Amino acid sequence: MKRLDTRQEDFAATFAALHGWEASGDQQVEERVREILQAVRKRGNAALLEYTARFDRLELADAAALEIPLGDCAAALAALPAKGRAALQAAAERIREYHQQQLVPSWEITDAFGNQLGQRVLPLQRVGIYVPGGKAAYPSSVLMNALPAKVAGVQEIIMTVPTPGGEVNPWVLAAAAVAGVDRVFRVGGAQAVAALAYGTESVPAVDKIVGPGNIYVATAKRMVFGKVGIDMIAGPSEILVLSDGSAPAEWLAWDLLSQAEHDEIAQSIFITWDAAHLEAVASAVDKALTELDRAPIARTSWQNRGALILARDALEACTLANQVAPEHLELAVEEPRALLPQITNAGAIFLGIHTCEALGDYVAGPNHVLPTGGSARFSSPLGVYDFIKRTSLIEASPAGVTELASLAKTLAEAEGLTAHARSAAARIQSGQ
Repeated sequence: MKRLDTRQEDFAATFAALHGWEASGDQQVEERVREILQAVRKRGNAALLEYTARFDRLELADAAALEIPLGDCAAALAALPAKGRAALQAAAERIREYHQQQLVPSWEITDAFGNQLGQRVLPLQRVGIYVPGGKAAYPSSVLMNALPAKVAGVQEIIMTVPTPGGEVNPWVLAAAAVAGVDRVFRVGGAQAVAALAYGTESVPAVDKIVGPGNIYVATAKRMVFGKVGIDMIAGPSEILVLSDGSAPAEWLAWDLLSQAEHDEIAQSIFITWDAAHLEAVASAVDKALTELDRAPIARTSWQNRGALILARDALEACTLANQVAPEHLELAVEEPRALLPQITNAGAIFLGIHTCEALGDYVAGPNHVLPTGGSARFSSPLGVYDFIKRTSLIEASPAGVTELASLAKTLAEAEGLTAHARSAAARIQSGQ
């Protein structure tokens, strides 16, 4: 773990290197993914069965076994402990209510010449959700990906989830039941992305693929983009905690490690302008690392990509946070809303010492699928708007077309596009 001070001469370069993660292409991975995509596109279910046996160590009798019956999802939900079932359902309701605020209506206006202009908003017809099933399975990701699609009005949601060795995570199936997923397939990796993008005899092709995955999944999503839509190319998990010393060091240690325990290349950064507080948090992290179930993963992340940074003041700390543009930003200060105007780049902002990032992961309501790798500078959390499409509406009236067509004719002639100009000119004549 790096200790940095903004007063150091080499701070700018060291800090830039610290948060300058980029999705590096791996030629071998790309070649392997391209091979898988082509195989599934050409051979459909046969390729899915082959790859499921090879990568997930699961021999399926036939293609029908690729699909997990919805009855199994309902049974998984019913079998959960009452406390767990209630928590899952409460989280779903909060997520649903939050995303209902994002619904965008269609609209139309009439311009000064009597022409009708507008925007028609429609949901996508079919969406694919990829749910990881490797190092950890996340029912919360099912809720966060499926519920905005449901709120948007998506007609059919297809979920794919790997089941290594045939092991099915009951929480993931239960979450699918709560979220209203329409079909579930036991397929993972790049082959699942291929099936969703191109379709097979069993898996229907979708309009958009969302959900996190490993490097093979991310590479596959990038390669099929254009054939289908995708949400984003997600990088490692990130958290930046900015603190004035008012929060207990132990609390902040757990917050930092909440991302470090995801995987070895996750990043946790702590910034303060209180030197004593920095030392207290450093000690608290060391202690907390001895109490984690996933301590080896968290320790590797903290040692290789973590950082403790001493800034001059709160304003400088905010400037550094904007440069990182973190996935999760905690303003663990006494007056967080005083600093909020200074923050311009973050996937999600957690205000005040009581608002830990874990609340956002599960039950607060806003989506936990967030931009990573600095992309919060130009992109947004997953939401209803990712599951709708907007179509422009233009209706020229007989009286109003003359003005528009005259302008269009002039611009078309300037661009040397004769057919455009003649097309507009014909309407001028009809409108007179």
